[in-house]
Amino acid sequence: MSNRSFSIGGRRIGIDQPPFIIAEMSGNHNQSLDRALAIVVAAAKAGAHALKLQTYTADTMTLDCQEPGFTIDDPHSLWAGRTLYSLYDEAHTPWDWHRPIMARCHELGMLCFSTPFDDTAVDFLESLHVPCYKIASFENTDLPLIRRVAATGKPMIISTGMATVAELDETVRAARQAGCQNLVLLKCTSTYPATPAYSHVRTIPHMRELFGCEVGLSDHTMGVGAAVAAVALGATVIEKHFTLNRADGGVDSAFSMEPAELQSLVVETERAWQSLGHITYGVGEVEQKSLAFRRSLYVVEAIEPGETLTARNVRAIRPGFGLPPKFLEQVIGRTAKVPIQRGTPLSWDLLA
Repeated sequence: MSNRSFSIGGRRIGIDQPPFIIAEMSGNHNQSLDRALAIVVAAAKAGAHALKLQTYTADTMTLDCQEPGFTIDDPHSLWAGRTLYSLYDEAHTPWDWHRPIMARCHELGMLCFSTPFDDTAVDFLESLHVPCYKIASFENTDLPLIRRVAATGKPMIISTGMATVAELDETVRAARQAGCQNLVLLKCTSTYPATPAYSHVRTIPHMRELFGCEVGLSDHTMGVGAAVAAVALGATVIEKHFTLNRADGGVDSAFSMEPAELQSLVVETERAWQSLGHITYGVGEVEQKSLAFRRSLYVVEAIEPGETLTARNVRAIRPGFGLPPKFLEQVIGRTAKVPIQRGTPLSWDLLA
């Protein structure tokens, strides 16, 4: 597996590092700055490495319009019946909150960055000196926006939900041609919530090789299973929506992690990463002491000199200080050279 590691805000990203965990606040602040700051504290306490915001207003996202297409008419959607404008107006993070939220993240040793949705957002985030940028799945075909962000020269993390290989090729080429040198593509299923069966994390190693960049998972499933599997397949970045308490409600709460779950995600994905190691067989350094508890051939009844060894007086048992069990058939029928006490590990020098 190739390593294309780089740094975001001083934190290394790559297969030789523990997974980079991003807590996505999105609209879970429920339009309360106090709650937003409490989410920052909870994310840091849970061990997240970064908090991500979204930088837009309802007016930069869509029109306040009742015409077809501007209302979510999928009866199975979390937001069925809502107009896009009202949904984005409720979910957006006021721009004057960004600075205090980022300041609190900095105080707690956690990175903070955002997803811009238009040029004005990029300009604003540049004024806040964000360490990198995220591109949402729904914007991964917005090549002018991709180029605008790439031109900052900062690392880019791009979610790949819904995008075909051809579309991603255009996106990656546009980013690189505009100046992006450090890129992460996140496998993503753009449903809310997503199911593990539609996560297809086996795409992750293919994506790494196809586009020659770091890869990860923007995960909308419940629990940590998909994220752990993604790390096992080479994901170096994991993004999950985060809230204080799903019962508090909010536009994204239904598929967001709570603090204890985020802490579990941090711990279990790092354990998964630690477990990857390298291809190895044989006795590991930490296994040396365990060799004593393998089975081996022992004399289980006292044997006199000249007496024949049989299945009655020789058996394969623990511990492992005698001949390996594979020699049992070769020693049965041989005779003892010396007296052998019960409990003696069998060795060739005891046989005639």
